[in-house]
Amino acid sequence: MTDLARTRDSLLQCYDAIEDLCDRMTADQWQVQSLCPDWTARDVVKHLGGMERVMSGWVPDSSDELPDFNGFSTFDADSDGQHDGAFAQLVSDTFAVRRGDLAKLTQEDLERPSWTPVGVKTFGRFLEIRVFDFWVHERDITTPLQWPTDDSGPRAEISLAEVTGSLGFIVGKRVGLPDGASIVFHITGPLARDLSVVVDGRAKVVGHIDSPDVEVTTDFLTFMQLACGRIDPQAQIDDGTISWAGNGEFGDRAARNLRFTM
Repeated sequence: MTDLARTRDSLLQCYDAIEDLCDRMTADQWQVQSLCPDWTARDVVKHLGGMERVMSGWVPDSSDELPDFNGFSTFDADSDGQHDGAFAQLVSDTFAVRRGDLAKLTQEDLERPSWTPVGVKTFGRFLEIRVFDFWVHERDITTPLQWPTDDSGPRAEISLAEVTGSLGFIVGKRVGLPDGASIVFHITGPLARDLSVVVDGRAKVVGHIDSPDVEVTTDFLTFMQLACGRIDPQAQIDDGTISWAGNGEFGDRAARNLRFTM
């Protein structure tokens, strides 16, 4: 069950973080190449603002009811040609609407069946996906700018849960570990933990593995950005940011094939 206070507070912090970036960026920094191909920092912010325009005022009555995706085109039209300051204000105004929406939400609203980008789930699950999207896209901007970020707390935990929920697919399909094999990811940093996966007919996350075939070690941010296809695995292997012990073939495949989304 999605926790209302945790999810709402996390989204509010997401809005604050993007507004802070908008306040800090110079004209040149708005145009820096983000970690998303073909998107500048401004394009990333426009994507986030456009999706929040889509979400504005919407709480689904059923899983068949979609949000108004015309919000993307209207947000794009409203922002077209605006100088950076006016664009930042448009984003802030959109977030202000969303803050009002979030203030009205109840726990029951979060349990409503809802369309989401990953199929029919709950509205609360959709909001958690929004936290994940914001968290990743914030770093799509800050990493090229070499700006530090706070990679701890509920926003990071919600984001890691999105990757952990797909870790069976990543190991079974992307990495391609064979039946009977096992792997442990040692995540270091502010969200340090071990993530264990065993392939038994299909790959699944388990609580603990005594003697895994391979152990992969990397920091939390690198793990997340590799899983989201944001950074080059080879560069992380070359500088030792990601390493492994045990079965060398499995470790190399894991380091190179964590990506499950872009």
